[in-house]
Amino acid sequence: QVTLVESGGGLVLAGGSLRLSCAASGRTFSSYATAWFRQVPGKEREIVAVLDWSGRSTLYADSVKGRFTISRDNAKNTVYLQMNSVKPEDTAVYYCASRHLGGIATVSSVYPYWGQGTQVTVSS
Repeated sequence: QVTLVESGGGLVLAGGSLRLSCAASGRTFSSYATAWFRQVPGKEREIVAVLDWSGRSTLYADSVKGRFTISRDNAKNTVYLQMNSVKPEDTAVYYCASRHLGGIATVSSVYPYWGQGTQVTVSS
């Protein structure tokens, strides 16, 4: 069983940077795929980035390619989402999700473990 807690959200100016953290307890991320999703009120939850269970393969939504980076620190048992060159349209609640021995998946329904979410607001 895995418990996930996101942190690092807040207010940032357009063009700036922000790093979100997803800390795991119960078990390590070493055998779990991890994904970042985001959701805006009134819209469906959408994929942002995915890191497979091995930590060697990634996938990014077209809207964030070249700007966001997902990574994992096994020693700290934490997954990060580095957000650079942020835009107002990046404003959303960001969620961390994971699945045991998971590969690359962009559908939220396949992830059994979720964090509580952290708000990111980008101002212009």
